[in-house]
Order: sequence, then C-alpha cells, then structure tokens
Amino acid sequence: MFIHGWDSGVGDEWRTFVASHGFGELVAGGRGRDVPVVVPTQFVVEGDEVLIHLLRQNPIWAAIDENPNVLLCVSGDWAFIPSDWKTIGDEPPEQGIPTTYYASVQLQGTAERIDDPDGIAEVLRAQLAHLQPGTDVVDPADHGARLRAIRAMRMAISEVRSKFKYGGNVDAEHRLAVADRLDDRDAPGDRAAAEHVRRRLSAS
Repeated sequence: MFIHGWDSGVGDEWRTFVASHGFGELVAGGRGRDVPVVVPTQFVVEGDEVLIHLLRQNPIWAAIDENPNVLLCVSGDWAFIPSDWKTIGDEPPEQGIPTTYYASVQLQGTAERIDDPDGIAEVLRAQLAHLQPGTDVVDPADHGARLRAIRAMRMAISEVRSKFKYGGNVDAEHRLAVADRLDDRDAPGDRAAAEHVRRRLSAS
C-alpha cells in the first residue's frame, strides 16, 4: 500500500491497533500461481510473532509449502468523509474533497508450520491466554484427536507497514471539525475514526 509520511504509523502504534482488532487476512503467494491464497482468520501477536491456527484442509497450507513468506493484513476503523466536511468557516463546501479515513497494518514474515500436537497445543494456549484471560478452559492438549484436524503457525515478523489515514495532511482546525462531525453522525466506525484523529493530533 502507498503511505504518505503524515499517515505513517509511529512506534508501536500498529501494535495497539492490531491488538484491538485481532482479525485479518492471511495472504500466501505460493509459487507460479495466478493469484495468491487469502484466508480470513483470527490471530494473536505475541512479541514479534503472529500465532494462528487453521484447519489442515485449508488451501493456504499448500501455498505456504511452496513459499513460506506471507502477509497478514489488518484494516479497520474506517469512515467515509463527505466533501463538505473538509471545509470550515467561509470556505465553499463544494470545494471540499471527499475521502475515506481508515487504519491498515501489513505484517510480513516467514510462516513456520506446526504439525505436532504439543506445538499446536502451545499455540492454542497462547491464543487463549490473550482471548480468554482468567477463564477456566480445558487444556488444548486434552482435546486429543481433535488437534489432528488443525495445524498451527508461527510467523516471525520481519517487516511492518502501517497506515493511519486520518487527515494528517491538513491543519488541526480542519481535522477537529471532521472529528466533531464524525461524533454527530455516529455511524459504524465513526467514533473509532474520530478517536484516531484526536489521538494522532495530541501525539503530534
């Protein structure tokens, strides 16, 4: 994806966003394929690794066997910004340029396929620790034969590309006006987008 300097994620900004979403698209290009394999999946980021489990029948495993370099793409907190929202005061509303605010993170790395039951159970334990903290659950290793129906994956993150497109190319007054209008409209995604606008302003 193309990232302007003012939209680029800063520091661990991507980690907070990814942790709050936890669902994305795993992309494996394989070798000699017309199109990559794309799988929607839940995931957990632990340190500098992505942890995932999928059914053994999932077609992405064949693509990973061909080429273990993969991408995990996570996007969200999007909101359409009408043209007249981009103007304030005496500025002609028709001169505003409509856009879409959104956040998107691409994690690149090498997939390590895990087939043994102990390794799969270890990944599942780590996922449950994030997704169901403090909850009594049966240890994954006790599911026995059911573990053979899935494979786990660890992806060591080698590169992060993050974009937070929330009006960073305009001044604070224009951005805050858009944030207020997002609050007033209160459609799905509007509150999250407004929070990003204000958070990024306070951090700049």
